[in-house]
Amino acid sequence: MRLPYELQLGWRYTRAGRATRRNGFISFISGVSMLGIGLGVAALIIVLSVMNGFQKEVRDRMLGVVSHIEIFSRDGQGLPDLDAIMATARKNPQVIGVAPFIATQALIARGEDMKGTLVRGIDPKLEPQVTEFGASAQHGAIDKLVPGEFGIVLGAELARSLYVRPGDQVTLVAPGGQVTPAGVVPRLKQFTVVGTFDSGHYEYDSALAMVHEQDAARVFRLEGPSGVRLKLKDLNQAREVADELALALPPTVLIRDWTRQNKTWFAAVQVEKRMMFIILTLIVAVAAFNLVSTLVMTVTDKRADIAILRTLGASPKSIMGIFVVQGAMVGVMGTIGGLLLGLLIAYNIDVIVPALEQLFHASFLPKDIYLISRMPSDPQRSDIMPITVISLVLAFAATLYPSWRASRVNPAEALRYE
Repeated sequence: MRLPYELQLGWRYTRAGRATRRNGFISFISGVSMLGIGLGVAALIIVLSVMNGFQKEVRDRMLGVVSHIEIFSRDGQGLPDLDAIMATARKNPQVIGVAPFIATQALIARGEDMKGTLVRGIDPKLEPQVTEFGASAQHGAIDKLVPGEFGIVLGAELARSLYVRPGDQVTLVAPGGQVTPAGVVPRLKQFTVVGTFDSGHYEYDSALAMVHEQDAARVFRLEGPSGVRLKLKDLNQAREVADELALALPPTVLIRDWTRQNKTWFAAVQVEKRMMFIILTLIVAVAAFNLVSTLVMTVTDKRADIAILRTLGASPKSIMGIFVVQGAMVGVMGTIGGLLLGLLIAYNIDVIVPALEQLFHASFLPKDIYLISRMPSDPQRSDIMPITVISLVLAFAATLYPSWRASRVNPAEALRYE
């Protein structure tokens, strides 16, 4: 089956046809345009994959301490009908873990040092079902929280700021106070530091303390847990599951998922990712519109060929199709090459970056500065598909004007001096 002559001539012009000096130059320009498109597409894929990797790494570390969904009472006191609420939550097919908790603010004192902290009362047996806290706690500290012994697990930065180690005593100052004939006396309770945890987030490592749920209820004078934490099969469904639970649970409770709890941070990441996409797309656009100059030079060089084709009966539409095919081939080959290069680097960046660090004797992510010491990458189809489509559309759009000029060539004028 013979291909249409538009495709044959378009492919021949892409390869520069005769090996003349001028055609060779045009072929070189086509190669540069193709290379520019490929590098632009590859850069977009690599940068967005790395940004996705960092976002996933930070999110996973954050969810090692923060649960997917939290259900708590509106007044901050004990959660009414705790068993019924937990049973309702378990009925949702997305819920795979449920654990009660107590959360309140307090002061932790050690000698003259005093820090504000968020105290979270947990059940050590159920907590691993909803968070990865056990993995970030050192030496099985979570299992050392025994009711009645008043043990406490501090964030690594909080323990460092108070100059305490496991085995030291700290004083927990509860909000409010106890009314006595002498006035309001703050409620104080000594806790023994049984361990520390390092989640990789300064916000939590510097201001979070864990105690047993029953000890927290005694100190803060609560009748029971103030909330329930849930873990889902798919964390990306947290908002939908939260909306479903809001309809099934009584209006006396509030429901908050992890996306709303860290809404500002995730919004900032999305804005940054969107701006990087726009900036890097301009690189692809510049490379794509280099095709304009390539095709204009090709049209000028092929005026005689165009005139002969017109005299043989070729229509202006066919002439335009020849040069559209030429530009489209450059765009398609550049996009495919960039796609393959970008995916190759994105999927092997954990090997490439250490090799470059060893080659140049440098560290791109020093451990003493950054929380993440390796370069993460997470290529996503939702990013790759738009990049590919935009590159192809820009390349095709760049072919329209030069192709239209080729279709307007007057055969008599073109052949006058041939």
